Parts: sequence; structure tokens; C-alpha cells
Amino acid sequence: MKVVLQNLTKIFPSRNKKSGEEVVAVNDFNFEIPDGKLIGLLGPSGCGKSTTLYMISGLQKPTNGKIFFGDDDVTELPTEARGVGLVFQNYALYPHMSVKQNILFPLQNLKGKDKMTKEEMLERAVSAAKLVQIDDLMERKPSELSGGQQQRVAIARALVKMPRVLLLDEPLSNLDARLRLQTREEIRRIQKETGITTIFVTHDQEEAMSISDMIVVMKLGVVQQIGAPQDVYDNPVNLFVAKFLGTPPINVFEGRVAGEKLYIGEDAVLSVPGVADQEVYIGIRPEGFELNENGQLHCKLKNVEVMGRDVSIVSSNDASLNSIIRSIINADNKVDLSKEDITFSLKVHKVFIFNKENEERIYFEVN
Repeated sequence: MKVVLQNLTKIFPSRNKKSGEEVVAVNDFNFEIPDGKLIGLLGPSGCGKSTTLYMISGLQKPTNGKIFFGDDDVTELPTEARGVGLVFQNYALYPHMSVKQNILFPLQNLKGKDKMTKEEMLERAVSAAKLVQIDDLMERKPSELSGGQQQRVAIARALVKMPRVLLLDEPLSNLDARLRLQTREEIRRIQKETGITTIFVTHDQEEAMSISDMIVVMKLGVVQQIGAPQDVYDNPVNLFVAKFLGTPPINVFEGRVAGEKLYIGEDAVLSVPGVADQEVYIGIRPEGFELNENGQLHCKLKNVEVMGRDVSIVSSNDASLNSIIRSIINADNKVDLSKEDITFSLKVHKVFIFNKENEERIYFEVN
């Protein structure tokens, strides 16, 4: 099911009666979500991603704009008429009901032409439970399940109605690190098997990038960038997107362009043809450094962290906006810890320049 958002806007009244300033939670969001894809809505708290999800679900009404499921305008439809499956952060399972009863519950509320027989409902519930691999837990209560198992019950309950669109609001945030990894892989598997158009809200960029076909990066209600996860990582349109994506985070420096050369401090680190002289911010991905005694960027060596196949070099530079610079290099490289200084050359495609006033990307020719 294709989902189209047209000029979607949500404005909340001010909580401060004196100031009277309205809160724009989502501002003129335009996006077409292709049929059968998994889309990650990504951004920090307060960016508008959950509000967008709630408008798609019908839990909140847009101030302006329209929502289409396929060719159907669902903007004014109540939640129960939209054919959506919702999974919340806190699972919202009924504690007095068994797993089977929790999964059956949405089907038992169907009326009219959608009403099902007990046999049909049970068959559908068992099928949903098998899909999320909890069919052997049907008689247990939620209190007898682990966090990951409870999450699977919540997903099965959302899927049992065979929704047109599946909506997931921070579904992994209550799980420990290992379980999060396992469960996000399960979500991707289930989405691929069912082919249901899925919208996944998270503040965790690693989660979004690992399972999404496309990600939407938001800030203060405004969409910053939309694209395939790797494309957005490799080509951020502004400093916010560059800083938000990536673990370890991007290294940011104050710098300048002079005579089509990019300077960090006194070091001319790159040629940047076509870029006018100006003060800039420079972003360098951790994997964008190469150990080189004759390199252009000079830093103070702090520490070396061995991570198996990779080595993380921790250094500093007076022009860095980060307290430390983290450079990821191959473990085959040997670092002389007796030296105070370390020198790098840079991978051009891992270096980004941003306007110092508006933080928008400044593009340059890569030879």
C-alpha cells in the first residue's frame, strides 16, 4: 500500500498562555512512501517523527495537509477505518489475557462484513504467532514473557488484522542491546515476508539505517533529508544530518577555504576547486583518515584503542569542535605510541564542507 503525505502539518496550541506561541510539531511534510517498503522516521526527541506517525494512524488530526493510502484520502477517517496496525513503545498488552487472547482481541471487535467465525479468528491468530515465532507461548500471560517475547506479541496483534500499513513507534527502546539487535532483524524479516508497507519511528540512527529501505531525517518538525540509508550517510545535505548519522560520530572542525585550498588550522588538507574563500565547518567521517607520515593533517596523539579488525586512534586538534578526534583505521597499521604527534591524509569522499552561517553543504569537485 502506497502512502502519500501532502503538505502534512501539525500545530499544537501554546502551553504558555502568556507567550501564546504555537508549537509547530510537523511542518509541511511531503513524501510518497512506496508500496511494500520499510521507512525509518529518524530524529532526536521533539523532531516530530512520532506526531507524523500518529497523524498517519489517525490518532491525531493534521492541522493542514492530506494523507492518502493508495488513491484513498484517509485524512478524515477514524483509526479503526484506516486498516493500520500499531505497535507502541510500551507494547500495551492486556496483562490479564493470555498471548492468544491478546492476539485475538482485534479480530473479536470486527463487525459487519468483516466479522469472522471463531475458527477463522483462531487460524489467523496462530498464523500471526507463527510468523513472529511465538506459537509455542500462546497460553502464557504477558508477565511470564521476556521483553522480546512481549514485543513479538504486540507485533502479532498488529499483524493479525492484515493491515494495509504497519506503524511502529520506538518498538525496541525498552529492550537490552543484544535483544534490540535480534528483534530489529526479526522486524525486517517479518516485513519482507508480509510485504506490508511499514513506517518505523526511532531516535536510534543505527536501528533506522540497518533495516530501512529509506530513512527520513527530521529536525524540529522539518524534514532535513530523505534517501536510502547509505546515500544519506555518504551525502549529507547539512551539518545536522552529518552529525546525526554515524557511529562513532563525524569529526567536526572549524576551517577556512583560501585559494581553493581547504585549511584546518595551518594545514592545507585538500584542494577544493570552485569553492570561494570563506570560513567553514569541516566534517570528516572516522573512516576518512589514513595514517601517513607525509600527510596533510597534524594532530596530537592521545590513545589507541584496538577493536579487533580495526584500530581507533584518539587524537586532538585545536580546530576540532569535538573534545577528541576519533579515526578508524585498519588494524594492520602500526601506531608508534611513543610519539606525541600523528599525521593523516584524508579520503576526499569522506570529507564534507558546510557553510558556517546556515550549515548547508558546500559541494566541491572530487578529482
